[in-house]
Amino acid sequence: MGKADKRQRGDAGASTNLVGKFTQSVRRIVQDVKDEGTASGQTKEEVIETNERLRAVRIRLDGSYETAKRALVELMQKYSASKQVRNVFERYGLLKLMIKDVIKLETQYWTLVEIPRQEKQETVPAFVLRACAIMEKSHKEGVKTAAKLQEEADGRRERVDRLENMTTAQIEAENTQMTNDLYRLLKKYTGLRNLIRDLKEEYNSSKIYPIVPRYTMLKDMIKDIMHNPDYMEVCHEVDA
Repeated sequence: MGKADKRQRGDAGASTNLVGKFTQSVRRIVQDVKDEGTASGQTKEEVIETNERLRAVRIRLDGSYETAKRALVELMQKYSASKQVRNVFERYGLLKLMIKDVIKLETQYWTLVEIPRQEKQETVPAFVLRACAIMEKSHKEGVKTAAKLQEEADGRRERVDRLENMTTAQIEAENTQMTNDLYRLLKKYTGLRNLIRDLKEEYNSSKIYPIVPRYTMLKDMIKDIMHNPDYMEVCHEVDA
């Protein structure tokens, strides 16, 4: 009887084990099914495509942001160096040149991207995706070599392979983080872009004044940027 009892208990334990494994498998399947749907209602292919769009736009925006930031930081460096010039007329010429170096970016449409204004009731994701669409539409790439095209294709394949090994929910969580990061960058870039645009308008308006009052106006234009919160927030980011 003792051996029979042990056998029965062993069979019951094995049965319980099988049931437990089966239950875990069902839970995994259910979780996988849940992962195929997202809060946004997108499929896995769609969230992967969104991931690629956000990444591509971020790269382009990073380039414009760094260009605008460095131009303004260099303006301040040149302005500080110009204080050593005692001759007013010579320094006046330097002020004009350093400002022109910055505002010429406004005429180079390929250098600084255009960012739309966020509407009052527009959510962060909606604004970011609208900004992405506008930047994608206006983006004109130069001629690429076969090697460059192959490099980009290989890079995309690696990124897609990585995303394919993630669940849809995980990719969407990554997209949410990328969206928030891109939104913050859009705001910082817009602040710098507005400073450059305002500088151009003020500089052109000052051309009607004689050299003496205009000399003071040019200095004030630069100092206004130096103390502007949008500039002060990012000026320390430029490497020495």
